[in-house]
Amino acid sequence: LNMKIYTKPAGPMGANTYLLTEDDKTAVAIDCGGEEVWDYALSKGLKIEYVLLTHGHFDHIAGCPALAAKGVKIGAAKSELPLLQSKANLAFEFGAASPEFPVSFTFEDGDALSLCGMEISVIATPGHTAGGVCFLSGENLFTGDTLFFESVGRTDFPTGNAAQLVRSIKEKLFTLSGDRRVFPGHEEETTLAHEKQYNPFIR
Repeated sequence: LNMKIYTKPAGPMGANTYLLTEDDKTAVAIDCGGEEVWDYALSKGLKIEYVLLTHGHFDHIAGCPALAAKGVKIGAAKSELPLLQSKANLAFEFGAASPEFPVSFTFEDGDALSLCGMEISVIATPGHTAGGVCFLSGENLFTGDTLFFESVGRTDFPTGNAAQLVRSIKEKLFTLSGDRRVFPGHEEETTLAHEKQYNPFIR
């Protein structure tokens, strides 16, 4: 298996959008911070077919209406839909209109998705938001705003819960076997081994 991962910070907060491809033709995007992700994918010879959302905050979904208009199917956690489609998505705080787009499919904890020839597992990690998830594909873990390089996601937004976030990281992510590359929703990548040892928020 030869998955390639492209990283494109996009949108108002430079949220990382990740493009996953195995055939160098079709791609799955993890989050979609801005519509510029579409042209970025084309520049790599890729057509985005799916977007998987780690959570419903504005800075991770701002590009979804533009991609949905191009026929991209967007998937979100069933438990995150209430936040995704409400003021709690923080668009108002950014002084923006709430992104309107259809969610084509939903998923839940433990689901295994088969998209563009790749297997992607869903891990529910509530804490940053109630319906937040991480995605695991091979040794690659996409953590959205749950886990960052030596940091964790904020929990002072609607549906956030600090104790729950720590529990999600300790019980769901740190228990994964082997080392994994961690691709967070903002800033640089890290590894699970590094975070287990050095993350000051998880002790």
